[in-house]
Parts: sequence; C-alpha cells; structure tokens
Amino acid sequence: MTFKHLALAAGLLSLASCQSSPATSETTAEAPAQQTGTTAITGKTYGAAISADGARPMSELRQVLGEQDSAQVKLVGTAAEVCQAKGCWLTVTTAEGKAMRVRFKDYAFFVPKDISGKTVVINGWAHREVVPVEDLQHYAKDAGKSAKEVAAISQPEEQLNFEADGVLVQQ
Repeated sequence: MTFKHLALAAGLLSLASCQSSPATSETTAEAPAQQTGTTAITGKTYGAAISADGARPMSELRQVLGEQDSAQVKLVGTAAEVCQAKGCWLTVTTAEGKAMRVRFKDYAFFVPKDISGKTVVINGWAHREVVPVEDLQHYAKDAGKSAKEVAAISQPEEQLNFEADGVLVQQ
C-alpha cells in the first residue's frame, strides 16, 4: 500500500462512525503551567503536546477569523459536551453562545468523556462549514440525545468547527 493510499484510508477513517471505530489510542503528556491572561493552566495533553502559552480566549475567535473561512489558532474555553461513545469530539461555546464542535486531526486521539465543564486549550484550525443533516444526527446520537431529538434534525446547519491537533485539559 502506498503512502497516498494510507493517507486516503486515514481520511476515510476520520469520517467513520465513532461507535464502529477501533479502540482509542490516546497520546498524553503532562503540560507545564503557562500563563494565558491571568490564569495558569496545567493539565494533561491529548494528541500533540501543547501548552496554554499564546492561547486566545474564545471571545476572540470571530476577530481571528475575520472574513476568512479558516484560520490556525490556539484557543482556551470550557468543554461543554463530549462524545459519550468514545470521546472523539467535544464542543466549546463561542462568544455568541453557539456550540463549536472540536474534532481531532486524523481521528488520531480521543479525550476523556467526563471533561464537561473543564477548561481546555485547543490548537489547530477553526473553520466555517455547512454540516449535513446525517452528521448532525450522528453527533446528536453520540451526545446521548433521544430518538425524538435526533429525528427532529432535518436541516443542514452552518457552524464554526475546529480540527485540533492537540488538546490540553485542565486538571
């Protein structure tokens, strides 16, 4: 199998259902204390080792994006929801009160399922996208929504999303 085939296979794997994927392969490292504003954030990293150094608050995301469709950025916010199937995504609330879904680059790592309410630092790409109904329903199932709530999702939704190469979870 060539590198091109391996890259294609990895890409397809990232689109696969959380529930039918193989067991997680988490990469963790202890992160040193760093200053972000006035709060030192220490914790455990998942994926690429990152620190809180240079992280911008979620309230600055719209400013960072401006009129662009995407931007590379490091953000600090609070984990709202986490995929309860395996920890393969989380959401962070934007300044406008909307949930921004954070997925993990190449589906290469997962986060603990019990981190809702914890401060997280995410490093990667923020981007605007239209999320199809099928994906929205899949995420609703992963979040433990009822069959009625899942069935009520009938329109694609324009969202801010994030592909993280590393996540720091405050301990």
